Amino acid sequence: MNDLKENTMASADKYMFQTYGRFPITLVKGDGCRVWDDKGKEYLDFVGGIAVCSLGHSSPIVTAALEKQSKELVHVSNLFYTRPQTDLAKMLVDNSFAERVFFCNSGAEANEAAIKLARRYGNEQFGKDKYIIISMQNSFHGRTMATLSATGQEKIKHGYSPLLNGFKFVPFNDINLLAKALDDSVCAVMIEPIQGEGGVICPDPDYLAKVKDLCKKHQALLIFDEVQVGMGRTGKLFAYEHFGVTPDIMTLAKALANGLPIGAMLSTEDLASAFGPGSHATTFGGTPLVTAVSLAVLNSLLNDGWIENCNKTGKYFKERLQDLVDKKDSCVEVRGKGLILGLEIDSPGAPIVQTCLKEGFIINCAQEKVLRFLPPLIVTESEIDLLINVLKRIL
Repeated sequence: MNDLKENTMASADKYMFQTYGRFPITLVKGDGCRVWDDKGKEYLDFVGGIAVCSLGHSSPIVTAALEKQSKELVHVSNLFYTRPQTDLAKMLVDNSFAERVFFCNSGAEANEAAIKLARRYGNEQFGKDKYIIISMQNSFHGRTMATLSATGQEKIKHGYSPLLNGFKFVPFNDINLLAKALDDSVCAVMIEPIQGEGGVICPDPDYLAKVKDLCKKHQALLIFDEVQVGMGRTGKLFAYEHFGVTPDIMTLAKALANGLPIGAMLSTEDLASAFGPGSHATTFGGTPLVTAVSLAVLNSLLNDGWIENCNKTGKYFKERLQDLVDKKDSCVEVRGKGLILGLEIDSPGAPIVQTCLKEGFIINCAQEKVLRFLPPLIVTESEIDLLINVLKRIL
């Protein structure tokens, strides 16, 4: 057993598909904003499982809900009603624009469901010719064939031709090119309110409202992919709240259960009617175990002040990063809201990520030159200061 533990990396490289460029570290423990490797080294985590662990690692809230529900009921399939799933659906509806919820297992599956619902609704309401979905360049919506087809990054699509047809792409934040692309064949516009994998790109203040107006004009649905930016990440429960624009469909995942696999597609009542029994399904979506944990997470976000903390520390973090831009020639721009922040630099970010890791800080790089920060929403100003001091020295 000790030999297996000592050779975790070698065993993983031998037996698992090599689909990830992993760091040469084996993590074994987490607590709050910190994780430890198998050699006892401590790291401050400013990625949070890629915007997943909003309440931190080994959250007592998650542990308590997980322990309690695991002793009662773990899985029965969606052929039966369960209380945690129903309660979570009600809480999501009560705190959003939506009237119906479909549970699945991941962000990709939530976006897959959104694509299917938009296509089905377009077919039923307007005929089979209304099926085109417009997405944004540099967007990211998932790794299934449909969500890959909807993703606006060629490097991610490489090698998977032929992709599914029926998708068009326009630049994010360019309302004129979107207007030219929209016609009566378009059933939906799919958009991230803030592009995360695209480099933490925020929309112009009135852009999403104009997108909504164009969708109404052409009887197209508006889909917001909030897989990364939902659940308090931007300083509001949902990112769309910043812009005063409600979508027809919204997708969630990542932080929804603080690390347990769950996704959700939310929509209005009118749209939900296009999905009847047998039209869409999943075996593991919204199990009693994961929805009980998600309920506890959502309750904590709403009632324990973590969204307020996200606003406070996010503002502080952004100010400290802006100070780097003001003083360091290598720093170009700070972008983002709340605790999804990006620092664009003038050279590749991978060496900075590697150096930070050696210094005991986990950060991320998007689009080659954007250092991305997605810490747990419980992060403190003093923890932010520790990272800023290291970045000052490295940059």
